[in-house]
Amino acid sequence: MDDQIKTAKPEEMEIDLLELATVVWNKIWLVILGLIVGAAVAYAVVTYGMTPKYKATSTIYIFSKTTSITSLADLQIGSQLTEDFQIIAKTRGVVESAISDLEAKGKLTPNSTTYESLVNRITVSNPASSHVLEISVVDTDPIRAANLSNMLSDKLRDQISEIMNTDRPSVVQKADVPKKQSSPNVKRDIAIGAILGAFLVIAVLVIRHLMDDTIKNSDDVHKYLGLDVLAEFPVVRDQNNTGTKRKGGKFSNRSHASAASR
Repeated sequence: MDDQIKTAKPEEMEIDLLELATVVWNKIWLVILGLIVGAAVAYAVVTYGMTPKYKATSTIYIFSKTTSITSLADLQIGSQLTEDFQIIAKTRGVVESAISDLEAKGKLTPNSTTYESLVNRITVSNPASSHVLEISVVDTDPIRAANLSNMLSDKLRDQISEIMNTDRPSVVQKADVPKKQSSPNVKRDIAIGAILGAFLVIAVLVIRHLMDDTIKNSDDVHKYLGLDVLAEFPVVRDQNNTGTKRKGGKFSNRSHASAASR
């Protein structure tokens, strides 16, 4: 008996999954509608509810043109310094100095940008543990993003020169004005919205099906009541009456099945 129960469980689970798949497939038009609505809502939110942001990146080499590297030890020290300079680049002195200079040159509206509002939009990275630093700034204005990135690079070069007591590090590449927004990612967000819309519809269909314990056919009689169906009477719609009937007499609106346990 135990062996029979153990072998029956996997089969029952497989039947339930197939049943749920059938329920979803029978309402596939709702799933497609949910996908379309989800994509449309995501597009509206991204287009009209979110402000585009732009990312500008400048690159510097932490050693100056006059710095000589003749040993492996120098290279290792340079790698350690790179990590230190990543921290220094976001210090208050460097950031506020960059803001002040841009305001003085008329490239930044006075008192429009503070250290607190800018520091979280600055990213300093060291690609592949090299001696290169990338200073990136995200802003709603692409020109302002490029100006901030370039000025921060200059201020960091001054700071490195002062700390190392050497010439200013070299500029590898200045930040160009970005032409494409870095966020939001329209295609990605629309795809996510479409998937969430379809998933929500599928979840509702599955939950409704699992909570529905009404008997609709002979299979449900056997499944929920444990009874075997002996006969079924087809129900025919009466063209002249709102009720239903079968040949030989009237019946109620529901289909009828006669069942008895064996």
